[in-house]
Amino acid sequence: MALIKNILVLVVLLSVVGVSFAKPPHRHRNPHMKGGLDLDYYRFKCPQAEAIVRRVTFQYVSRRPSLAAALLRMYFHDCFVRGCDASLLLKSPNKDAERDAVPNLTVRGYEVVDAAKSALERKCPGVVSCADVLALVARDAVLVIKGPWWPVPLGRRDGRISKLSEVNLPSPFADVNALKQDFFAKGLNTKDLVVLSGAHTIGISSCGLINRRIHNFTGKGDFDPSMNPSYVRQLKKRCKPTTPTTIVEMDPGSVKKFDSHYFNIVAQKKGLFKSDSTLLDDLETKLYIQKQVVTRGASFAKDFSESMLKLGFVEILTGTQGEIRKKCAFVN
Repeated sequence: MALIKNILVLVVLLSVVGVSFAKPPHRHRNPHMKGGLDLDYYRFKCPQAEAIVRRVTFQYVSRRPSLAAALLRMYFHDCFVRGCDASLLLKSPNKDAERDAVPNLTVRGYEVVDAAKSALERKCPGVVSCADVLALVARDAVLVIKGPWWPVPLGRRDGRISKLSEVNLPSPFADVNALKQDFFAKGLNTKDLVVLSGAHTIGISSCGLINRRIHNFTGKGDFDPSMNPSYVRQLKKRCKPTTPTTIVEMDPGSVKKFDSHYFNIVAQKKGLFKSDSTLLDDLETKLYIQKQVVTRGASFAKDFSESMLKLGFVEILTGTQGEIRKKCAFVN
């Protein structure tokens, strides 16, 4: 995923709007984490680092709450290619970097990360990596919309390589077995798959990604039989074959709230993507979905926090690996 002056300013501001960034009291119970990361990594190098990132993130996301989903998605897309090394943020004059791959063309929110990094460079030049900034921004963006908190151990280094050809993200058209293999390859398990899919509670998509599924699934003008027919009728009213850029919510009725409602939608066979619906095809993921429905998401926030913590360790660079970029879009 601080000096007294900045903390007081932030606390006053957040208390006015009813958003709390307070850390749980157990945060420092285990300050030294695995993989070379540490919850207090910048304690002496840049003590205001986390407060600066929170302030900037709040400024952006409070004005445009939809950025929370966008920034969380950006973090996922970065960590699943070369690990959590901010390689997604790099620009290429030849348009052959990760951000130029088709799945990443709709990634947005780069300006938030850049603004946070610029603020850090003014206070602590050359100290805080873009990879750590992105991890913190993703966490804090979710907090702005009153989603769950999770610890963000720090100390990642920035990668220097970003290739379009290496972008192989979990597909919205994939079945559960393919998705499990994608997650296993990153050291994540089946529970992490279904838990992190819960982030779709605040997600949106374009009709173009589901038009075939609802209008012409097998080439005969039919729809995917795994979908709820009444839901398909609703989607058809909004998503016409001629309007692929129209936006549709992934968790209708609850898209602005980070909660467990997504699992209710999936259980009702209203998953927007194949990758959502297919979670009912695996015993472990199906049982998890049913549990969240019955308990009204009693464990979802805790589970999501734990899976996000795990995600933050995927193929990280530490120590003398990589670099600390001055600007997130360019290598030094």
